[in-house]
Amino acid sequence: MRKIIIYIASSLDGYIARKDGAIDWLPTEADEDYGYEAFLQGVDTVLMGNKTYQQVRGFDVEYPYKNFKNFVFTRNQDLSKDEYVDFIREEPASFMKTLKNQPSGNIWLIGGGEIINNATIQGVADELILFVMPVVLGEGLPLFLKSADDRKLELLNSKTYKSGVVELHYKFL
Repeated sequence: MRKIIIYIASSLDGYIARKDGAIDWLPTEADEDYGYEAFLQGVDTVLMGNKTYQQVRGFDVEYPYKNFKNFVFTRNQDLSKDEYVDFIREEPASFMKTLKNQPSGNIWLIGGGEIINNATIQGVADELILFVMPVVLGEGLPLFLKSADDRKLELLNSKTYKSGVVELHYKFL
């Protein structure tokens, strides 16, 4: 069965973006890819929310995931498909369960917080590869939204980089 993997960076205080969605605090040095290229080798499908998709499209670069099957969750009834993605209005966890049972490579759940929250609470996310950046934002968009449910994880691996970034690889229990 395919795995749904959340591969994401957060600030030390748990934010994945500033309140306005900006990610200017993420490192941009080209000499370290933090395992990104190796991770992409095992992925063939990308999932994200529409806010995240619109942010990626606004980076003024070629769409970086065009070689993957792309699904974007949205509540907007006017969106169905564009040149890169299929827009999904179905309940995210249900769609993800169906997708996991199809033969293929792993699935990268990029974000944002609402979709990640849904996938973890509903138990469809399998792993979390989290890059903790050595920065405190003080406020922003949280990695995990508040929930009454505990989400237990098991640490599979950790790695520290020269830049102070810490990689934590967990399996959801």
